[in-house]
Amino acid sequence: MKHPMLIITLLLLTISTSLFAQTPPVGKDKVAIGGYDLVSYFNEIKPKKGSSAIQYTYKGVHYHFASAENKAAFSKNPEAYLPQYEGYCAYAVGKQGKKVSINPETYKITNGKLYLFYNGSLGFSGGQFNSLEPWLANEAELIKLSDTNWTKIVNKK
Repeated sequence: MKHPMLIITLLLLTISTSLFAQTPPVGKDKVAIGGYDLVSYFNEIKPKKGSSAIQYTYKGVHYHFASAENKAAFSKNPEAYLPQYEGYCAYAVGKQGKKVSINPETYKITNGKLYLFYNGSLGFSGGQFNSLEPWLANEAELIKLSDTNWTKIVNKK
């Protein structure tokens, strides 16, 4: 082997990329929130993965559901279930004014609204960061800040 360090480095990058990955709000396949059932955030103990067989398309995005009942509830009033900030990390929108992908299982419902958060590795430092934790310490102020920043982000489009 002429380049063992190059091979090791490429292997580590491949492994680390998958470990550090978060879920984009809408994937390349136009599926929202990694296929999680948005209604299940509101009516289950924890969110459930939906099925592509039980799907509803809203504004060009595909939403998967764990049951026909959840699909029916969503189809009657999609806006009631959609996450804030188009599904980007609420904390990052508030603190940094940036769109950051999320971990679909890290969330908070406040005043009937779904907020999603980053929860994962900080990279090669080996540290973990759950953005829900600092959010909870100052939620009311961060919601106001996130709402203000989101308006700025949307207006940049």
